[in-house]
Amino acid sequence: MDRIVVQGGTKLSGVIPIAGAKNACLTLMPATLLSEEPLTLTNAPRLSDIRTMSELLSSLGAEVSSLNDGKVIAMSSHNADNHMAHYDIVRKMRASNLVLGPLLARHGQAEVSLPGGCAIGARPMDLHIHALEAMGAEIELRDGYLHAIARGGLKGAIHELRFASVGATENVVMAATLAKGTTVLKNAAREPEIVDLVKCLRAMGAQISGEGTSTIEIQGVDRLHGATHPVVTDRIELGTYMLAPAITGGEVELLGGRRDLVASFCDKLEEAGISVEDTPNGLKVKRANGVVKAVDVVTEPFPGFPTDLQAQVMALMCTAEGTSVLEEKIFENRFMHAPELTRMGAQIDVHGGTATVTGVERLRGAPVMATDLRASVSLILAGLAAEGETVVSRVYHLDRGYERVEDKLGACGAKIERIREDG
Repeated sequence: MDRIVVQGGTKLSGVIPIAGAKNACLTLMPATLLSEEPLTLTNAPRLSDIRTMSELLSSLGAEVSSLNDGKVIAMSSHNADNHMAHYDIVRKMRASNLVLGPLLARHGQAEVSLPGGCAIGARPMDLHIHALEAMGAEIELRDGYLHAIARGGLKGAIHELRFASVGATENVVMAATLAKGTTVLKNAAREPEIVDLVKCLRAMGAQISGEGTSTIEIQGVDRLHGATHPVVTDRIELGTYMLAPAITGGEVELLGGRRDLVASFCDKLEEAGISVEDTPNGLKVKRANGVVKAVDVVTEPFPGFPTDLQAQVMALMCTAEGTSVLEEKIFENRFMHAPELTRMGAQIDVHGGTATVTGVERLRGAPVMATDLRASVSLILAGLAAEGETVVSRVYHLDRGYERVEDKLGACGAKIERIREDG
């Protein structure tokens, strides 16, 4: 099992290109099931989760090809006639549940295993189920699978989500593109990945309005055609690498970075004393005066502070001046990285969904273990700032969401390497 070894204490300087968004690409790929014509995605990230989604779509009968060193994904579902998403594939990744809506819309039936992924909270499927049931689907849970059927096809409906779930919003929007009549989804999630999905679906011929707001309206059409669509910049990778010069010192430009994707995050960085500057090619980040000040953070749905950047900003707060309070309001059980940071000398007190972090002068390198995707990269960030050597194990989590992290950080002067181990 691979490990990442980091020698801390080096300021970073250089340029980091930001990849296409993992969470957007994993949503866009199932959209191929909605059409018999080809769908091509450009600016795709090269990640293990993308390979897992490719495997899942192939198992459903779609043709999936990786081109241009993985940056282009060409798909065709003209022969996709299987409607069963098996546990062996779905268990690897939470986003696998996003085939449910497209399968129902295209075939009128679906059998989808309950999904897996990082163990950071319940993330219940009931939001997806209730919305699709409002559209005429009959869904039953048997033997770990959701058995869904839409007799006579899905029908437009007015439905309000109990919680502004990103996944449920995506599933419903895709399903509604081929439903009969108009669907109005209230309390919809507003994330950039949903806006990107709607852009792609619209390019395929869907009639959708309201993306980026809490109410999305979809007028069903008889069929969708093919399209080519560029995947939006990964705002979580962007935010993560913005923290690298913040925690180590130095100055790094993030190519493809856009402030509008991480506006609330930028606000917190600037409050902490980090300079964020727009450039013609992206964003440039550096410490404004050499001191990082403690700031309080509350995770919220977009456009609030992203839960997927909470672990990384905690690493920054571990060496900040003062005490910060981080409140996690999206997922329970998402402070599993705190004990590992404590092994490095951090002072963190966790009570339920709140973590109080008192900054220390210096973290110390230590052997630590990644517990989930975002926690893994938070430990690497901490290692960059720590004195001595940090060894991060179980980095298979990391490879689900970050492509070639050691190359990107290494190009800016970080002393970081991957130790590959067979088996």
